[in-house]
Amino acid sequence: MDIYQKMSSFYQSATTEKQIIGKSLLGRNIYAVKIGCGRPMGIVQYAIHGREYIVASLALLHAQLGVHTGSCWLIPLANPDGALLSECGLSSVEDEKRKNKLLALNKQSTDFSLWKANARGVDLNVNFAATWGKGAKNVRTAGAENYIGARPFSEPETLALRNFTFKIKPDYTVSYHTKGEEIYWYFGQSTRTCPRDMTLAQVLSRATGYPLCEAKGSAGGYKDWCIQRLGIPSFTIEAGADTLTHPIGEEGLENILTKNEFALQRLSDACSAIL
Repeated sequence: MDIYQKMSSFYQSATTEKQIIGKSLLGRNIYAVKIGCGRPMGIVQYAIHGREYIVASLALLHAQLGVHTGSCWLIPLANPDGALLSECGLSSVEDEKRKNKLLALNKQSTDFSLWKANARGVDLNVNFAATWGKGAKNVRTAGAENYIGARPFSEPETLALRNFTFKIKPDYTVSYHTKGEEIYWYFGQSTRTCPRDMTLAQVLSRATGYPLCEAKGSAGGYKDWCIQRLGIPSFTIEAGADTLTHPIGEEGLENILTKNEFALQRLSDACSAIL
C-alpha cells in the first residue's frame, strides 16, 4: 500500500468531520480530517514536500490521540503527487506527456526519491504569498526543489490550502516536515505578537525536545504566509534525526512518532490558555 492509498484509507475510515479540500495537479484528493471540537482551532498539515511523506503517518497517530481542548484539522498529505513520485517514481504518473516533462525536469533520471516539488516541478512551500520569490534558495526554473512557480498560489495544492485556511479561520497552524529536529516559528512578527508566538513555540519545544531556530533567508512558506497574512502563530516542525537520509523510511518513523506524540495536545492546551 503506497502512502496515498494509506491516507485514502485513513480518510475513508474516519468517523469525525472530514472533507476533501481540493485536488492535486494530477487529480488526487487532498484530505482533511478534524479532531476535537470548538476553539482554539488549528490546521496541521503534513508532507507538503514530496520526499518527506514519512510524516503523513504521524497524522494517523495524532488523529488517534486527539486533543484535550479545542480542535485541529489534520491534512495528512498536502502534496500527494510529489509524495508518490518520491515513493514510487514515474509509475505513479499515467499521462505519457507528463512523464516526459517530469523526466526532463529531473535531468532524464528515473530516480525521483529526492523529489520535493509537485508534478509541475513547483516547490509548494515557496509558492505562498509571503515575500514570494525573495528566499535565499529560490529558483525560477521548474525542478525537484526550490522553484517558486509562475506566481503565488499558481498550484492547485497551495490554492486548496489557502482557501481552506481562509474558510475555517484557524487560530494557529503547524507544518510537519523532515528533517533536522528543530522548530521554526519566526517570520517578522510585530512586537505585540512575537512574545505570544515564542511562548507557544517553547511549548512545542518542550513537548518534542526540539530546539527553536530561525530560518534566515526563508520565504514563501505556509508558515510564513499564515504569520504575515493572518497574524496567527504558525510553526514548522522538522521531524526526524538529521543523521538520516532523504527520504526517511520506516526505520525513522518510531523516533518521529515518539518525539511528536503529544505535541498537538500540548500546543492546543497552551493556545486555549493564551489565545
